[in-house]
Amino acid sequence: MRIANVARLGIKEIRSLWRDRMMVALIAWAFTGSVYVAATGIPETLNKAPIAIVDEDQSPLSQRIFNAFYPPFFTAPTRLSRAQIDPGMDQGSYTFVLDIPPHFQRDLLAGRSPAVQLNVDATRMGQAFSGNAYVQQIVDGEINAFARRGGRAAALPIDLAVRSSFNPNLTALWFGAVMQVINHVTLLSIILTGAALIREREHGTVEHLLVMPVTPSEIMAAKVWSMGLVVLAATWASLLLVVEGAMRVPIAGSLALFLLGAVAHLFATTSMGIFLATFARSMPQFGLLVILTIVPLELLSGGSTPRESMPQAVQDIMLAAPTTHFVKLAQGILYRGADLTVVWPQLLAIVTIGAVFFAVALVQFRRAINTMA
Repeated sequence: MRIANVARLGIKEIRSLWRDRMMVALIAWAFTGSVYVAATGIPETLNKAPIAIVDEDQSPLSQRIFNAFYPPFFTAPTRLSRAQIDPGMDQGSYTFVLDIPPHFQRDLLAGRSPAVQLNVDATRMGQAFSGNAYVQQIVDGEINAFARRGGRAAALPIDLAVRSSFNPNLTALWFGAVMQVINHVTLLSIILTGAALIREREHGTVEHLLVMPVTPSEIMAAKVWSMGLVVLAATWASLLLVVEGAMRVPIAGSLALFLLGAVAHLFATTSMGIFLATFARSMPQFGLLVILTIVPLELLSGGSTPRESMPQAVQDIMLAAPTTHFVKLAQGILYRGADLTVVWPQLLAIVTIGAVFFAVALVQFRRAINTMA
């Protein structure tokens, strides 16, 4: 492999990409507006959940519970009758309907244990999961305060001190911004390299390359380094200007070490993009292949949900994916400030997987080139 040929072909790829205004706009949006919108669109807590209350007691305690629900966690409560519960839930008008039974205050003061019914629309998973605990805490707090008549509660024998590491305020923005950048590194690297090969085929320039004194390995290496460089530069700019600059999200670790891990990851994902492009005959076909590939890579890598919560078989299979190790490396560096002594196993795994992907993609690429010839 001649370095001069690889360099010249790579520069050609960058120039060709620059002339593709739609692809340039996609890259710019993915690492700026998309990161900002996705990160700020994640609600910090329960937000404006619709709730209705059936007050069959009409007591000071039930009124106190009614007044305890207010924005921004909940919308202003709506009063309903028992007959309106099912129609309201069926129409999706309310996520929560709290039913306070008759004689609730009297039974509570008499030492009995009256039951309060909470109806939850479980199809609204986000609000239902967190809002269930919110409603219970609010009702329990109002009942305890009413029962004490303003007195102080007895001290508990155990004091639980909660300390949130790496994200003291539990700000969802910190997680969403960084993970969006990590996901776009994978997505754009696969798309750009695959699109570069498809573009050569559609424009008829593959035949020109075949008559030039270059080898398939040089052609593939040029596409890998050029498209990887574009994604790497966009990632660096996004972390500095959008994540740290616009959204004020702190980066705990070394940005240079993260970019080193990104280089290793791009080596694997750009090879994957070329591999997929050899099976596609047009951009629409390539897009369908990318969808089938990128969804499991991102959802099962541990970035959206912890890998420990997945079936063991899925955990084992995803160890062969570079995204699994890259997400762990990126989170360790950017969230927890890990250094090379901590993340070297993930870095080594990414390089190994990338070498395998490059070799497999090169074999398939040579076959595709021979077919075109």
